[in-house]
Amino acid sequence: MNLANQPRVRLSSWPTPLEECPRLSAALGGPHIWVKRDDLTDLGLGGNKVRKLEYLLGAALKEGADTVVTTGGLQSNHARLTAAACRRLGLGVVLVLAGVPGRPAALTGNLLLDYLYGAEVVFTSENSDEAVAKTMADVATGLRDRGRRPYVVPLGGSSAVGTLGYVSAALEVAAQAAEEGVAFDDVFVTTGSGGTHAGLLVGLARFMPGARLHGITVSREPSVAAARVEAIAAETAGLLGLDPGGLPRAVVHGGYVGQGYAIPTRAGWEAIVLAARTESLVLDPVYTGKALSGLIGLIRQGRLSPASNVLFVHTGGWPGLMAEAAALEDHLGREEGSAIP
Repeated sequence: MNLANQPRVRLSSWPTPLEECPRLSAALGGPHIWVKRDDLTDLGLGGNKVRKLEYLLGAALKEGADTVVTTGGLQSNHARLTAAACRRLGLGVVLVLAGVPGRPAALTGNLLLDYLYGAEVVFTSENSDEAVAKTMADVATGLRDRGRRPYVVPLGGSSAVGTLGYVSAALEVAAQAAEEGVAFDDVFVTTGSGGTHAGLLVGLARFMPGARLHGITVSREPSVAAARVEAIAAETAGLLGLDPGGLPRAVVHGGYVGQGYAIPTRAGWEAIVLAARTESLVLDPVYTGKALSGLIGLIRQGRLSPASNVLFVHTGGWPGLMAEAAALEDHLGREEGSAIP
């Protein structure tokens, strides 16, 4: 496998911590839960996209790009971290964000940070993958017409190149687990644009083949999400010179999206509060809160052994929590019987 030969820039210090969560485990009656703290990457308030961007921007610089174009929702963690990484490397950045913010309340969380980093922001009311891709292509064409050299990064950085970041992460986890003397039975991760899940699918199959990988979808239907993960994983395996046919099938659990992507759920808020009050972990209502609610749901359904070792991959995203402060206040008021003073 030629992972070390891929173009890469260093955007964080590695490894991120691997931590045991005894109080969360006790609150749920087992299993033994650990967390991979990819919320603690160094760049731009942290998150999983830093791993992807190390490879994506390595490729961009190798191609001579001077501007990066990417996309996401209004509270996109990927967009925020792309803007931060580009500033670190002296690159221009254009963010095509799906949605139209109100004023002034919407200028919070990740969107506020996008402006702080000086990103050029293009809003589009279209939210289909095809329409957003066309908008990005049009932006890139406009940049070329002005003499710039754009590099287009897909939604979530979820390409074969970006996915290399989580193949590398699997190797990192395997080394840490060996050092801690723990063998993980199950690994849980958020499944959104699919790249993080796909990278772990490739990496764990090679470095921790005994671990079962579970995705909790926060957007697409499970079958659609699984097919997307498998397609990205196959492309990534090919890039690394591995046989895509040797990869396991992607396991994606549904039932935790609620009314839709980026719309908080009660179960998600409960997971966020539980993680904060047992382990001081800060999750977000779009990704990690829903992912942990999925893990909690499977535990309560008896689908995980109380004696098993479970790893939850914390992909970051806490600036998105700040954008939902009113909703969190409402949840706490309902659950605790009084409003926050």
